[in-house]
Amino acid sequence: MAVVPVVGRLKKRPDFLKVAAARTKWVTPGLILQARLRSPQDRPVPGSTGERRDPAAQSVRVGFTVSRKVGQATERNRAKRRLRAAATELLPRYARPGYDYVLIGRRATLDRSYDKLVDDLRTALSRVTTTRSPSKRSSVRHLSHQGPGTKGTA
Repeated sequence: MAVVPVVGRLKKRPDFLKVAAARTKWVTPGLILQARLRSPQDRPVPGSTGERRDPAAQSVRVGFTVSRKVGQATERNRAKRRLRAAATELLPRYARPGYDYVLIGRRATLDRSYDKLVDDLRTALSRVTTTRSPSKRSSVRHLSHQGPGTKGTA
């Protein structure tokens, strides 16, 4: 039987920034999912903060954020509640141990049916942590690809 990871919360801004800096995300109509594999020094030590935690390698942390573009405070809170409900349902089964996730609400988070929102999260979880070949963006820039009027320095 597989070990079900303990799901913790991201609450501090530096933790959210570390996940965003990893630049690993998957966009769906209902949400945006960012992910980051924690380094060993970032993993929580069992019992270090008084919280009940699994060993570091088995833990998953998740944070939720919804910007003001989505709406007033009541709408943003509703979007976060919907994201929390979907995450509570799916993260224990689909999250990869040792990862931090940030769920970002979109305007469609409010109107999308709950089943579609759950499907969006399931898709994002399966795609965001899969290994893939380097994209064109991450490949080395060649000087010959620079536009006219630019100097030959990268």
